[in-house]
Amino acid sequence: MLKITNKEFARRRQQLMAQMEENSIAILPSAPVHIRNRDVEHKFRQDSDFYYLSGFPEAESVLVLIPGREHGEAVLFCRERDTTLELWHGYRYGQDGAIDQFAMDDAFPISDIDEILPGLIEGRDRMYYAMGYNRDFDNQIMTWVNTIKSKASQGAHPPGEFLALDHLLHDLRLYKSSGEVKLMREAGAISSRGHIRAMELCEPGVFEYQLEAELNHEFQRSGSRRAAYPSIVGSGNNGCILHYTENDSVVRNNDLVLIDAGCELDYYASDITRTFPANGRFNKEQRALYELVLKSQLAAIEKVQPGNHWNDPHEVVVEILTEGLLELGLLEGELSELITAEACRPFYMHRTGHWLGMDVHDVGDYKVGGEWRVLEPGMVLTIEPGIYIAPDYEAVPKRWRGIGIRIEDDVVVTRDGHEVLSAGAPKQIDKIESLMATAKARRELTS
Repeated sequence: MLKITNKEFARRRQQLMAQMEENSIAILPSAPVHIRNRDVEHKFRQDSDFYYLSGFPEAESVLVLIPGREHGEAVLFCRERDTTLELWHGYRYGQDGAIDQFAMDDAFPISDIDEILPGLIEGRDRMYYAMGYNRDFDNQIMTWVNTIKSKASQGAHPPGEFLALDHLLHDLRLYKSSGEVKLMREAGAISSRGHIRAMELCEPGVFEYQLEAELNHEFQRSGSRRAAYPSIVGSGNNGCILHYTENDSVVRNNDLVLIDAGCELDYYASDITRTFPANGRFNKEQRALYELVLKSQLAAIEKVQPGNHWNDPHEVVVEILTEGLLELGLLEGELSELITAEACRPFYMHRTGHWLGMDVHDVGDYKVGGEWRVLEPGMVLTIEPGIYIAPDYEAVPKRWRGIGIRIEDDVVVTRDGHEVLSAGAPKQIDKIESLMATAKARRELTS
């Protein structure tokens, strides 16, 4: 199975420390454990920033980076080995495992952090920390700093400057290495197979959650342990709800089914949306709107080129959708004026994409110095135009209402253009209809 290597985790730490100010320290806590109900915990998922620099998957741990420290720059506080607790809750790596299996320079028990960490902070001029994300840990940080301040008369020197860690670290995360792209390519292939499975097994009368189950089946049988985000399986009117996740309706004969779902593979997300007819055939109105969305998406993908800016794909989508809606009679007026006025917003109310990586809406600034960011090799983004006509939108004829369509792919910027990481999921009308027809014939033969 593809994984990020310890060598790459170490390289990331070195890259970050090379950008830190002289005589500084960076502190990152692991993700907190969340209670699902009473004494049942949600399945733990490590904080993305923490994992990006450490690869360490356990809760109750803290990563400390101290450039130039004589006894090791990468220090991990983590739980000690405990055979009794491990019998109940699973294996722990402990301090030896942190060093031997995760290439940390030094490791201490998390229970000793109050005694040891203030000594590591003391004497540092600057502290890098992401304040505001973990209130409990924020309070711990201030307690440690105040402990040092209380000893100022004895010559103790607390940090005089606190710097946000996010800017440096998130800019590193924005540019994906070849190892990261390989993982995201595989995640895209797995997710594509999940979408194909849902198309093949869809028929009027199934529940949306049954299609979600087919997606999850394909994700896990292919090596992914979880979805990257709650899957959206919206049929009929539900496809017009952008973040619909109830997935509990029955799929009806003339519905379109909009599925927005992707797996996570070793902490890297995929994010794919496909829309297809429940009965295997697009009707006239569905086909017209689908072809329009697909035309805009293909044109937007072509705008993903090094040197273009972030907003180029969105601009071409708005132009194509506006022109198409005008031709279909769903908009009225002069094309240039409609584009300027963003007249398509009642039908297309979101942006054309977002950064993708360890988080499905990944980190990274979209503007730099007030200008749209220039696309560069290694950046990964989604391209996801759509058209949504609410069932109660009386400004259009009834035959168009209740149609929701989105087509989304994951695209990495390369040196000479782009690569679509989710190309395995069919999106041309003829390919979707052929796939579903073949699957239906196979079901009828075996029934």
